[in-house]
Amino acid sequence: MTPKRFLVVRDTAPDGALHGAVVAMGNFDGVHRGHRAVITVAQDRAQKLGKPAAVLTFEPHPRVFFHPGEPLFRLTDENAKLRLLASTGLDGAIVLTFDAALASLTADEFVDRILVGHFGISGAVIGFNFHFGKNRAGSPDFLAAQGRKFGFAVDVVAPFELNGRPVSSGPIRDALAAGRLPDAAALLGFPWFVSGEVIHGDKRGRELGFPTANLSLDTGCGLRHGVYAVRVAHDGRRYDGVANFGRRPMFDSGAVLLEVFLFDFAGDLYGQRIDVAFIAWIREEKMFASVDELVQGMKDDSRQARDALARAGDIFPPI
Repeated sequence: MTPKRFLVVRDTAPDGALHGAVVAMGNFDGVHRGHRAVITVAQDRAQKLGKPAAVLTFEPHPRVFFHPGEPLFRLTDENAKLRLLASTGLDGAIVLTFDAALASLTADEFVDRILVGHFGISGAVIGFNFHFGKNRAGSPDFLAAQGRKFGFAVDVVAPFELNGRPVSSGPIRDALAAGRLPDAAALLGFPWFVSGEVIHGDKRGRELGFPTANLSLDTGCGLRHGVYAVRVAHDGRRYDGVANFGRRPMFDSGAVLLEVFLFDFAGDLYGQRIDVAFIAWIREEKMFASVDELVQGMKDDSRQARDALARAGDIFPPI
């Protein structure tokens, strides 16, 4: 079956097949279960109207614009977010550059110039707490009134809960910061993952018999430092593995690094992109008394990781 084409439109570029779409609006960091509830409503509304369904989102994250010196633990960078959005069956995404010009638009101007004037939307779907426009003046009630004025449908989605817990990006970040991967995966709907280009390290893992693929993650990454069971995707194939995220206390270079040892893999990954899904927590980073004890510890970690991955089954993010 041919995959559905996913169109990405940026700023005021011609919107083509997305003109007149029903848009789900938001930041969509993580594309978690709550976001997907909003997307589902947009898809249902679009189907009833015979229109395309899309998301309207912002890059960089508005918090980065308003607080440039404050690290933000993003659950998904732009590329990962778009890949996850594509997996939902949407027709596409409208990505607006969040800069001074966009931040200065009033809520009225945002609706008039962007939603109606440029994209000619047929409907807008937002979460119950979504606000937009200068000083966040664009409330759900305001958007509903604008929809009546300009003739587009507006749906406001109630809080999405999982077993009585509201689902939002904050609790997912908290779970990852504590190493509680099952909690994060339950709220996301899939294992949390990162993507990146494999860089050269100090080759010490190779010397110890555990050659690693190293990724330098965003400085805002708040994942708990420690050892994890991971599943890696590269070039259409998946591999099980074990990874250390942190400063490597035995050989601390000061830089935080993700080091991934792929089981049953031989090859050169330098300069290539891989996806790393975090499946299970193994242990905290620790200092070993000797290199021999470190090697034994790595063997123990690998064994525990294999066991955890076997128990987890063939789970992986929908990317």
